[in-house]
Amino acid sequence: MEWPLHNLTLSGREHDPLALTQVMLASAALVVVLLAAAYLAALGITSLVRPERAKAFLSAFASTQRVHFTELAIRALVGGALVLTAPRMPFAPAFTVFGWILVGTTLLLAVVPWRLHRRFASWSVPQATRNMPLLGIGALAGGLVLFGALLLQRAAG
Repeated sequence: MEWPLHNLTLSGREHDPLALTQVMLASAALVVVLLAAAYLAALGITSLVRPERAKAFLSAFASTQRVHFTELAIRALVGGALVLTAPRMPFAPAFTVFGWILVGTTLLLAVVPWRLHRRFASWSVPQATRNMPLLGIGALAGGLVLFGALLLQRAAG
């Protein structure tokens, strides 16, 4: 089995700055998606093993303006990375749509005052954390699906 970067080569275009930039961008996007998969898996495991700790972590979302904008930056980065990486992944259309949903909802949250986001988070996080085993299994499954899709990359067309 080849590592997912197997089809991100310069193929004799080592002196082409555009080709080098494309490979570097694709590589960075791959790393971001790998980190997102690791985050989901870790959140899933923590939700199953230490549910109170996971609840406390999730409850901190949108708690301050700084956290709000950090969350938005990470969401935009992961969404963009998914859009860039999706063409090489199985089920490319689904990953592309999910990436654009992340980017789009991030743009919407960016124009909403952070206090409104905080109010929504203070209502929605308790709803989402009512059943921590389900949340844990879902997050772990999401992380494993992302890992699997990265490992089973296909040649981009």
